[in-house]
Amino acid sequence: MSLRRRPSRVPQLLLAASLLGALLAPPAAAASAHRSPSGEPGGTGGTDARGLPLRVATYNIHAGAGMDGVFDLNRQTAELRSLEADVIGLQEVDRHWGSRSEWRDLAGELARRLRMHVSFAPIYSLDPAEPGGPRAEYGVAVLSRHRIVSAENHEITRLSTQDPNPVPAPAPGFGEVVVRVRGLPVHVYVTHLDYRPDPAVRVAQVADTRRIMAEDRGPKILLGDFNAEPNAPELAPLWGELADADPGAPTFPAQDPVKRIDFVTVSKNRIGVRRAWVPESLASDHRAVVADLLLRG
Repeated sequence: MSLRRRPSRVPQLLLAASLLGALLAPPAAAASAHRSPSGEPGGTGGTDARGLPLRVATYNIHAGAGMDGVFDLNRQTAELRSLEADVIGLQEVDRHWGSRSEWRDLAGELARRLRMHVSFAPIYSLDPAEPGGPRAEYGVAVLSRHRIVSAENHEITRLSTQDPNPVPAPAPGFGEVVVRVRGLPVHVYVTHLDYRPDPAVRVAQVADTRRIMAEDRGPKILLGDFNAEPNAPELAPLWGELADADPGAPTFPAQDPVKRIDFVTVSKNRIGVRRAWVPESLASDHRAVVADLLLRG
């Protein structure tokens, strides 16, 4: 159950996806030990006297397209599988959005292929192209090998890309789930911050993020594409409560990356970072960040 001070809402879609995942996914306790680049065991398959191991990742999937601009969900599925992560935060996720992703539900399809539970948090949810059809949605998602016990789609300040004359306003797309790792509730958030050079909207988004996260207790993990580098002034307030699992390598663009704008961050007093790294891949226009964590109950 959630440690939130107000009740969480679990959409019907999430319940259905989680039930499907429960039938397909192996029990967390039976999962095999993962391997990091160092060759040491990671993930929830191992044990550690200092805490519960958990491997997490963040990945901007570019609506299923690689650095070459070609939509190829098989390629991205293989890349995500190779991470051997227990929890993955995804950005730029289409759900029946348009022809660029073949009108497919990328979050649901990746979850089925990887045998994981899923929670999707749309930023945009538009009327269907044809009456009775599915809504066209775009947003962020969480994939998890652990059962998702609650989920919420929070509003933060956004400058809409769908409005010809946008003004900063609250909009959804800051996803939160609570997963249970061997009985320990863990809050996982996934976000995609504003991409524009002017940091003003990101400043507001960081303030909104901190306010929302402060309402929860227990271990917290924030995953996402921040569209700013670690030393950007607008991100500075985050580092009061969160630790950056610095992988020591840039993430964007995927071909010859020059800056790190993709993050795994964790609550300082409840989670330790064993190691983090950036796998080389051209399956998206971003590279993923992967981190092996230790949860302190």
